[in-house]
Amino acid sequence: MTGSSFGLSPGPMTALADAHSSVRAARPDVFELPDQQEDPGSSDKPYLKVLFANKFFFRNGGSEAVMFDEMELLRRRKLEVVEFSMEDERNLPSRFHSYFVSQKSYRHVSRGDKIRSAISLVHSREAVARIRRLLEDEKPDVLHCHNIYHQLTPSIITVASRIGVPVVLTLHDYKPVCPVYTQLSNGKVCTKCADGRFESLLMQRCADGSLARSALLWAEARYHALAGSYHRVSKFIAPSLFMREAVVRRFGADKVVHIPNGIDASRIQVATHDQGYVLYLGRLSREKGVETLLTTHAASEPPWRLVIAGTGPLLEEAQRKFPSAEFRGHLAGIELEAAIRGAALIVVPSEWHENSPISILEAMAYGKPIVASRIGGIPELVREGKTGLLFEPGNVSQLSHNIRTLLGNRALRELFGRNARQIVEAEHSLQAHGSALLALYDEIVRPVRRRRKAGS
Repeated sequence: MTGSSFGLSPGPMTALADAHSSVRAARPDVFELPDQQEDPGSSDKPYLKVLFANKFFFRNGGSEAVMFDEMELLRRRKLEVVEFSMEDERNLPSRFHSYFVSQKSYRHVSRGDKIRSAISLVHSREAVARIRRLLEDEKPDVLHCHNIYHQLTPSIITVASRIGVPVVLTLHDYKPVCPVYTQLSNGKVCTKCADGRFESLLMQRCADGSLARSALLWAEARYHALAGSYHRVSKFIAPSLFMREAVVRRFGADKVVHIPNGIDASRIQVATHDQGYVLYLGRLSREKGVETLLTTHAASEPPWRLVIAGTGPLLEEAQRKFPSAEFRGHLAGIELEAAIRGAALIVVPSEWHENSPISILEAMAYGKPIVASRIGGIPELVREGKTGLLFEPGNVSQLSHNIRTLLGNRALRELFGRNARQIVEAEHSLQAHGSALLALYDEIVRPVRRRRKAGS
């Protein structure tokens, strides 16, 4: 999931029948917009143009992984893709880079720039001007927003809405119902802002205990509430049922569609052997529960091998306090693949409301069993007693027991791994995700095209 670029940490479920939208069953071969049929002369042209907006245009995290996979899927299905993002030397090539906003970081802002930075965090005049020009030049059918907060701002939604371009927003985190992204306040789970009232943010100083930073995020939330930025979104995509329930209180059930994240498991060969170690993949920060895992490992007797792959604000402290763990730093590509293949199991000890981590799906695709916290959307992916074992967040005793259970039973690990791979293929394929996405675009684009045709 995404974390805040303003220096904030990142960034019982009710299985409602209506949460499973019909878009999940959509077939790509029957998806045709009216214009494609009514204008035979344009048969060689893309029948839909989608503008993707995300503040990073490189694989920074899970939200970017989802977006880039979606863009590639649409291109393969002969749709036209337009891109809007922020300038960065790590960006992938884009023929639309001239429209990108200038690079902004809110982590180290000088005193003289604080007011200007605070204003641009709430409403970016540059992003508004540039996306307006891009919308007018390219005339997309849909604006699909991913992680747009702070550097691009939700003000770009208002621009598209006023021009008549419908907007889809994928919810990678809780920003529309929690100004600090995480539904955490001073380390504890909090949902007091879920209905769109944000006064608790100030009273509790949710932004790392800072009144000034909490006040800025409160001002941002109130500004977009008054401007109706999020209410201009045509449809929200919730990758987990838990996320869907978290936002329907503010936006209503009709506005939020559950489309599970998808991955291309065909590119991943199941790992048939392991080297017996426990693997943690991810950010080293408090809400990720990595301290609980490290404490569990340090107290284990007899000891087991723990590999930590990732970086974050706790890295130096963790290395100092827990020298028996193996800290590998950030891994990618072949090194990451090797680390996953060698693991006996993957641990996800989160202590915040995780949404639908791509890292879990990838581990499942490799055929790895998972020990994870029973929190947020995690239990939708990690099925107790089928693909892994769950424990209460922060419970060292339960975590230790689950890890030892799997380390001591190779047959059980292999069974969970096979089940995990089957579930990924059946419920989280990239093709199914793409079909659901196309059906959603169809649902919101058809009425717009009819209105335009009637008015022409």
